[in-house]
Amino acid sequence: MEKPTSRWRHRLPRTPGRWAAVVAALAVLVGAGTWTAAADDSKPSVHRQDRMMKMNGVSVDTSYFTTGGSERRPAVLIGHGFGGSKNDVRAQAEKLAADGYAVMTWSARGFGRTTGEITLNAPDAEVKDVSGLIDWLAERPEVELDAKGDPRVGVTGASYGGAISLLAAGYDDRVDAIAPVISYWNLADALFPDGVFKKLWAGIFVSSGGGCERFSKQLCEMYERVAVSGKPDAAARKLLTDRSPEAVADRIDAPALIVQGQSDSLFPLSNSDAMAKAVKANGAPVSVDWIAGGHDGGDDEGDRVQGRIGDWFDRYLKEDRGADTGPGFRVTRTGGVDSTDGAALKRGASSAAYPGLTSGSRKIALTGAGQQSGAGQPGMTPGGQDSSQEAPTTGGQGGGGRSAPADGLTQTFRNPAGANPPSVSAVPGIGGGLSQLSSLGVGLSLDFPGQYARFESAPLKNTVRVTGSPTVRVSVKADQGDAVLFGKVYDVSPDGKQQVLPSQLVSPYRITPEEQGRPVELALPAVDHEVEAGHRLRLVLSATDLAYASPAEPATYTVSLDGPLSVPTAPDVKTAAATLPWWTWGLPAAALVIAAALLLTARRRTAAPVPDPALTEVPLQITDLSKKYAKSADRYAVRDLGFRVEKGQVLGLLGPNGAGKTTTLRMLMGLITPDAGEIRVFGHAIRPGAPVLSRVGSFVEGAGFLPHLSGRSNLELYWQATGRPAGDAHIDEALEIAGLGDALARAVRTYSQGMRQRLAIAQAMLGMPDLLILDEPTNGLDPPQIREMRDVMIRYAAGGRTVIVSSHLLSEVEQSCTHLVVMDRGQLVQAGPVGEITGSGDMLLVTTAGEVAEPVVEKVAALPGIGSAVRTDDGHGLLVRLDGATAAQLVSELVRLDVPVTGVGPHRRLEDAFLTLISQGSA
Repeated sequence: MEKPTSRWRHRLPRTPGRWAAVVAALAVLVGAGTWTAAADDSKPSVHRQDRMMKMNGVSVDTSYFTTGGSERRPAVLIGHGFGGSKNDVRAQAEKLAADGYAVMTWSARGFGRTTGEITLNAPDAEVKDVSGLIDWLAERPEVELDAKGDPRVGVTGASYGGAISLLAAGYDDRVDAIAPVISYWNLADALFPDGVFKKLWAGIFVSSGGGCERFSKQLCEMYERVAVSGKPDAAARKLLTDRSPEAVADRIDAPALIVQGQSDSLFPLSNSDAMAKAVKANGAPVSVDWIAGGHDGGDDEGDRVQGRIGDWFDRYLKEDRGADTGPGFRVTRTGGVDSTDGAALKRGASSAAYPGLTSGSRKIALTGAGQQSGAGQPGMTPGGQDSSQEAPTTGGQGGGGRSAPADGLTQTFRNPAGANPPSVSAVPGIGGGLSQLSSLGVGLSLDFPGQYARFESAPLKNTVRVTGSPTVRVSVKADQGDAVLFGKVYDVSPDGKQQVLPSQLVSPYRITPEEQGRPVELALPAVDHEVEAGHRLRLVLSATDLAYASPAEPATYTVSLDGPLSVPTAPDVKTAAATLPWWTWGLPAAALVIAAALLLTARRRTAAPVPDPALTEVPLQITDLSKKYAKSADRYAVRDLGFRVEKGQVLGLLGPNGAGKTTTLRMLMGLITPDAGEIRVFGHAIRPGAPVLSRVGSFVEGAGFLPHLSGRSNLELYWQATGRPAGDAHIDEALEIAGLGDALARAVRTYSQGMRQRLAIAQAMLGMPDLLILDEPTNGLDPPQIREMRDVMIRYAAGGRTVIVSSHLLSEVEQSCTHLVVMDRGQLVQAGPVGEITGSGDMLLVTTAGEVAEPVVEKVAALPGIGSAVRTDDGHGLLVRLDGATAAQLVSELVRLDVPVTGVGPHRRLEDAFLTLISQGSA
């Protein structure tokens, strides 16, 4: 049976024996599976079936999501990211299942409960496993078929999961549509770009996989060989290329929605460019979407992207011709700050077709840099301001290198011995992103004098939007061996004191002796970045970069500029019209919402429990508080939580991500309703609109200020909106505690992040509430600003008021808080004074003369009266929690075990105590 002619194209199977293998597909099932259901008021219930499938010599852990019923529907496979498991994509699977798909997720080899070694999507391993899953789907009665053994199926996933979608389309003709997200095209090019070892990302890659021993022997040996030499060899490149989508580029002909991240130094935009060209050349529909996030952090635009993937599958799997698959190309553009929470304004820009990386090239002349100053020089601060005095230099000295011709078009510089100190651009693994700061005009790059060549344009007469990959021709010579360089283009402010590296991206180049001495064209990082009129473009070619391996031998490089900088502008890409400022409609809408809320909650307030006179002077008491996750019958965000806070305390609410801290604070503020339990503030039960909430101030999700008004005007306007008397605001008192000084008279749009945070805290303090709640008040602040925020909290509580602060900065919590509540997985782990939790009570730090072996640690932990024992970071000590035993008894047992004890005392480091509590709660 052939596929319907209405499909976008007709395919024939390429793999012999495919259909014969289907007959045995049911043999891969082990056990009857487990069923659960996720309810949704607006859509059919989604059922989940968990199974372990035996295939290709491994056990694959899978989940299958459907809404029940026997009607035929297309299927979707969703792969997870590297280091993750099928659980990471459960929410997306449930949504697609509710939208009418049969959805399967699985843990790849070596991850989750799936057995086997990691082979990095090898054709005869992970890719073959996906074909086995498609075989299984072909036997399901509810899955739509195009032919016997050929289900209608799409594949999507992010990063590692995105690569498997491309590979599945290349190796298995039954794949009908794909949507890879922030993925790679050639893993060798990603980790060894132009023959330069991307050492930090490669190391993170191996570590997140569980260590080299979790990989196949061939891969582990390859990684260790390259990591030691610092230079990839031909065998390493071939090994990774053979298991990359590029290896089957001519066979990937499924309609492809390609989503790539602008904040991504691991798999940059050039990967999506190669994907799009290959799939288009094979005759399939292609759409490219550059999102704001990526592997370096930032906004992954999850909801929008998942919605677009759903539309893509609706069109090419359900054959819904009315489905809006979006433009051929879309890019998210960021610029400016919306309000005091520092959120970046985002707007989409699009064109009917993908423009590639060189569309609309504009030539911009460069000359040799005549001064050494600005960002990247010693004395550089994170904000991009140079604390050193500009000093004129010879035109061609290239950042302090040797002399060169006066026009500066030829510059000489050094690769230092050991390639240290290295320049800094992206810093892989820290997440959250430095790359996002560049869109807000903040430079955090660093180039060391004497280690780079620098060329600059004249000030631009008009604003230029760079969309794609700039290129430049240069000639390079090295006094020995290969020349390894790192190219980047900075956006330099008119005064030259600030330079921004878009998305923190650099491009590495290895120029062999055979290539030296003649012009070569260098492709610089692909970006979408606007350079304002009056700014200059600065091309830097550096000898080092923190993220990459450079030759350890010292060398001298000479670079000659051989033409202008070619900048792509993609003129067909148009930015969407800006929406109206929120305040033009937000205040009237807010008034209506408040009025409706008052009407809806009036009856609830009258029916609220009577105040408890015994708790009149207690700022907060939480009793048996529980809240389930949305759409879940048995998963809790907060469960049976209880603690009490007294006057004058600064209480730190601690816990890892997902511990339930923010959910607890939102219930405390009356923003969401508990499923069970009770919250009382000064004896009054918390309900939406409860009058006692007037005694509570909060900074939970950032404050929205009018950027064109001054700080004081914003606070006055906010207080007027509450309808309370002006005399009750205590604005001056709140501002004195916040310490904003003369900045109050300035427009909020001129404020730094720290000033905006302090203004938000001042707003929370208006009326001098008896209970002040702060959720991550130090987010986005630098160390001096964090210290200032600490002082604000201490000063506020000094007046007999109470502060509750949720923060992940343990050192700051330890210095500013008097009491702690530690949560994990929605439950209370421990509560009490800081000193007690850090060890002045039952936590002891044992120091030793030598390293403590793990078997000894286990013996200590098993001793009577000992709650737990873990090694310190350096291995020369133990952190021991007593559970009935005394310190003297502990010392006696340690001596008996031949532990070389050098000291025993109370432990007062919150970080170790916190980690011990959490690991104990997770056991």
